[in-house]
Amino acid sequence: MRLLGKFLYFLVGGTAYTAVELLWRGRSHVSMFLLGGGCFLMLGKIRRLHLPLSAKMLLGSIGITVGELLTGLAVNRDHHVWDYRMLPLNFKGQICAWFSVLWMPLSLVGMWLHGLLDKRSSFSG
Repeated sequence: MRLLGKFLYFLVGGTAYTAVELLWRGRSHVSMFLLGGGCFLMLGKIRRLHLPLSAKMLLGSIGITVGELLTGLAVNRDHHVWDYRMLPLNFKGQICAWFSVLWMPLSLVGMWLHGLLDKRSSFSG
């Protein structure tokens, strides 16, 4: 994929992640746009792996969870961006098992969207 294509896919992923946040909780943060763009590029790579769909969804969930943890540790130390401390099975309020499970179907949607863009775009090269 050419650089311009990666940039456009990054914009799509960042916009989608931010939109999900706005719909889910009514607010977002610039770091979520950046995380979403990176996650969308990662989901595109996972989509191309020769693995069962369930394994791809699990990898997507793990990747998003790790990305959320790293982003959280960098920009969410005061829990002003998000706060999972009140949820069970959380780690430092940055990630929690419930959202990790939620990332599985959202990974599927992200991979589907990435595939759709690949089919319709000259940037996927």
